[in-house]
Amino acid sequence: MKKCALHNLGCKVNSYETQAMQQLMEEAGYEIIPFGELPADVFIINTCSVTNIADRKSRQMIHKARALNPESVIVACGCYVESSGEMRDGDIDIVIGNNEKSRLIEILDSYFAGEPREETEDISKAEGFDKMNIDKPSEHTRAYVKIQDGCNQFCSYCIIPYARGRVRSRRREDILREDKKPRKGGHSFGGEQTRKERMP
Repeated sequence: MKKCALHNLGCKVNSYETQAMQQLMEEAGYEIIPFGELPADVFIINTCSVTNIADRKSRQMIHKARALNPESVIVACGCYVESSGEMRDGDIDIVIGNNEKSRLIEILDSYFAGEPREETEDISKAEGFDKMNIDKPSEHTRAYVKIQDGCNQFCSYCIIPYARGRVRSRRREDILREDKKPRKGGHSFGGEQTRKERMP
């Protein structure tokens, strides 16, 4: 059984997506181990690029994974690899774009089969919402459900539209379906207000 370690950097969106990718790996038969404690066969680093410090931390985690196991497969996804373009780190074996994370297993299987990797999807042209779900939230008592990605504002100080593309929304039925799953496990719905909080 192949071992996989995941590391998340950045926002709650990244945190949600890292949990979803871990679920995909578990369903595919991978053993999930803590990042940094043991050498893994596959390292998945979900990177961040909101600041120069975030970029540096992303590179550091990629290098740390390579040092832990030089023979491992390093998968880097998230905003740093999306925005870095040709400047991407040479220690990365597989780059997965922000709208391709649901295809993680398919991309890994192709890599292990020796098939050439096609170019990552151009995030600026992404139209559909990348379908990812979490059945068992891992964060304490509050579960987060992703409903939207991207931004259309293109503020001069913000990289989000370039790293995550334009606004794409999830189907209402999919949101409600996932919302019911955390409740069964005793989680409250992230962002939900109680009636008392909504009252003036």
